[in-house]
Amino acid sequence: MLRQVKTENGWVRGIEAADPRITAFKGIPFAAPPVGKNRWRAPQPCENWDGVKECYRFAPISMQWIPGLGTDIYCREWHVDPEIAMGEDCLYLNVWTNAKSADEKQPVLVWFFGGGLQCGYPAEMEFDGERIARRGIVVVTVNYRVGALGFLTHPEITAQQPDAPANFGNLDQQAGLRWVQHNIAAFGGDPEQVTIAGQSAGGGSVMSQVACPDNGGLFKNAVVMSAMIFDPYFRREVGRPELLRDAEKKGEDFFAYLGVKNLEEARAMDAVTLQRSYEKYMESHIPFFTVQDDIFCVGDPIALYRQGKCVDVNMMAGSTSTEFMNTIDAKDEQGLEAEAKRLFGEKAGEFLQTPESRKVLPGQGYAPVSGIDCTVKGVLSDKAAQGKGGYCYCFDPDIPGWDNPGTFHSSDLWFWFETLAKCWRPFTGRHYDLARQMCDYFCNFIRSGNPNGKDLNGESLPQWDKWSAESPCTMRFTGDGAKAEYEAQSAFGKFITTRIMERMKGL
Repeated sequence: MLRQVKTENGWVRGIEAADPRITAFKGIPFAAPPVGKNRWRAPQPCENWDGVKECYRFAPISMQWIPGLGTDIYCREWHVDPEIAMGEDCLYLNVWTNAKSADEKQPVLVWFFGGGLQCGYPAEMEFDGERIARRGIVVVTVNYRVGALGFLTHPEITAQQPDAPANFGNLDQQAGLRWVQHNIAAFGGDPEQVTIAGQSAGGGSVMSQVACPDNGGLFKNAVVMSAMIFDPYFRREVGRPELLRDAEKKGEDFFAYLGVKNLEEARAMDAVTLQRSYEKYMESHIPFFTVQDDIFCVGDPIALYRQGKCVDVNMMAGSTSTEFMNTIDAKDEQGLEAEAKRLFGEKAGEFLQTPESRKVLPGQGYAPVSGIDCTVKGVLSDKAAQGKGGYCYCFDPDIPGWDNPGTFHSSDLWFWFETLAKCWRPFTGRHYDLARQMCDYFCNFIRSGNPNGKDLNGESLPQWDKWSAESPCTMRFTGDGAKAEYEAQSAFGKFITTRIMERMKGL
């Protein structure tokens, strides 16, 4: 087993996982601590160390709300430990490998956690990489800065460092990808066969990395879970980057809120005080997110991917069946009908007067529709027309528990990582069967950019074809297993998808 490995900065020693055939290396530094003068800077090179660094425990999570203090579903699900170590010195990553030697060239998964770019961490129990590593894949989970410390912008920052004025959390992810290129071979991984994946803001981060002009050669495949989304009614642009000049004004406002006169004073502020102040600030202000700085981020990532202005990747994308359903009020119906007439002319009624669109009480507007599902299918249809199609999925099993949660946002993570045994929910055998199947598909895609192939028993998985308008295949993950559905979108779904794609053309 590879228990001790030499990285470009020094030797690291891992620890056997629950399965002793797997070695877990936790808390490997990949950049200098982003503290002091390095606060709100691109990640700086990691210093070398002497001896062997014991990488047995996860490093501190990045500054954020204290986990486990709330009563929401995520505090029940995995944000359960208020005592977890937290600190500004947080640029560490973790590796799971079953390689016995450094020359095995196993495919590599690099995972970015979600949390709205405001919270989250690789130490979340659902992200245990052991089950994936058991399938002959090297797993890397990367920590990155979130919230104000990861995404604040300010005119002084731009003036001091015009080559990297923003998006420090995304730059941390990018630094992790570059670390993989330089070091993963020593862990038995193949730097030429890297897949990046993430869910929610982690999936949005995948899209940001795919659309970054400097990322060619860092990865070949991408998995975007619950993140490729446009609001079909355009009330808010979910995940669309704000212009740098507009974001800088928010930074000035935040500095005034903190009571600091300049960047130097802000960098000298205690990290805990700054974070708790940011939490109060967010009660009446919009948080900081990825911005269009025209260096790392040059536009809306989904639109750039759709246009082919991105890293050339094999793509898998989808959502859960009930997350982020969008509705429209009756008072907005006139505008929607006018839009349908503009797009479809005399056929507009066919798209609006369908049973699906009217499954609501009279006067209550149109039925809910999944902005993620429509965006994924619209984008993948356009990519298929370019000869670059991708794989579409929908996660749709029953989720047990006293809270009757449905397929809530993030509920699929236990299944992709096959970590159901860590969850409190009373999953039964068929849930474990589905998780094994989903993890098999995931791992096949990591190996080749194609989810099809054998399962752990050596039997062929149900065929999963790429999505296209002509051959609309969605792999639906149900409580009874994976089932490929070849169904075109409904008339109302086509209308909403067309509307989203029209909106995207202007970005």
